[in-house]
Amino acid sequence: MEGQEYLNQISATSKPMAVKKEGLFSSKLFIWIMIALAALVFIVIIGSIIGSGKGGEKDLGYALRLHLTNTGSAINTYQENIKSSELRSNSASLYSVLSNTNRELSNYLSAKYKIKDSDIDKKIVAEATTAFNTLSTELFQAKINGILDRVFAHKMAYEITLLLSEEKKLIEVSKNEALDEALTTSYKSLENLYPKFNDFSETKTIRKE
Repeated sequence: MEGQEYLNQISATSKPMAVKKEGLFSSKLFIWIMIALAALVFIVIIGSIIGSGKGGEKDLGYALRLHLTNTGSAINTYQENIKSSELRSNSASLYSVLSNTNRELSNYLSAKYKIKDSDIDKKIVAEATTAFNTLSTELFQAKINGILDRVFAHKMAYEITLLLSEEKKLIEVSKNEALDEALTTSYKSLENLYPKFNDFSETKTIRKE
């Protein structure tokens, strides 16, 4: 009996130990691959953020410049046809704000990016052109139908809201102190002018005049 127990012990100790197999997710190779992929993704994200910041400022800047130019052109075209003296005065103030902002913005973009108008993203130009054509058409129709004052005030209020949004986005991405100051000044001026167009009433104007 003792001999049998001795043989059993020898048999048990002589059995080869089971080799522990490493799963795919626990292998060192997999861990290193995951670390490398994470690092790659991080680099791509950082590069994307840096790239989009520069491209964002340039694209937003040129889009805003086109918008300022086109809106100023529309004001200049229909200014003399506005009947309300109050609306003409507010329109002149708006034109002045747009012109000043356009000048400051154009100088900054020209100095930093040094590109010609023909080099501006075609999509930006197309969108600005479409918006300007729509505005011009609506103002022309209002003029020939004798309702220019009302439509002009409504359209300028709408353009101001768009410009405020564009200026805010550009301020957020720009790191230039002088440009930020110019845009902030413009933003505050546009905020003050907005209710003068949005709240315009031909009836109130006629009573005053």
